[in-house]
Amino acid sequence: MFTGIIEALGEVVAAKDQGTNRDLFIRAAMAPELRVDQSLAHNGVCLTVVGVEPATDGSSGTYRVTAVQETLQRSTLGALRPGDVVNLERCLRVGDRLDGHMVQGHVDTVTACVRIDELAGSWTFTFRTPEPAELLVQKGSVCINGVSLTIASLNEQEMSVAIIPYTFAHTTFHRLRPGDAVNIEFDVLGKYVQRMMVR
Repeated sequence: MFTGIIEALGEVVAAKDQGTNRDLFIRAAMAPELRVDQSLAHNGVCLTVVGVEPATDGSSGTYRVTAVQETLQRSTLGALRPGDVVNLERCLRVGDRLDGHMVQGHVDTVTACVRIDELAGSWTFTFRTPEPAELLVQKGSVCINGVSLTIASLNEQEMSVAIIPYTFAHTTFHRLRPGDAVNIEFDVLGKYVQRMMVR
């Protein structure tokens, strides 16, 4: 379980295919604190740490995670290349504040950024409305690339979120451009309500 509050950015240093899986090697300042079997969200995708390589030259260490075929097909992780940057969040600990919203790290789908509007001190990012759109509500929560956000506006074609300067600077939003694909996780509460209504 996560909150959608990004802790740090990590850099992909290598990506290696192993059958239908893909191993990602990530350089991050938190790497020396990680342990094998720990859960870590990468652009909103929960992956298990399977190896840790501490730095020997004083720089940040690296760690390895494995994404399976289903994850690669449902998210943007399959498109990651060396040099790409990802949002990182470690799992929620019992007793922590829930500053964002309840995020599972189970990405539902991918959509694309269509427009970025720079305002006086903030930004509005507009995306194609992902399906199923009924899981989105205006002023409700949505997780985009692992970031917990509030939907500012919504229609059948587009949804927009407002990004404050801190979030812009400390997540991958400052790298996002129109046309870029992003991971979407719908609010889990909405998914359970939808499931109950169709039974």
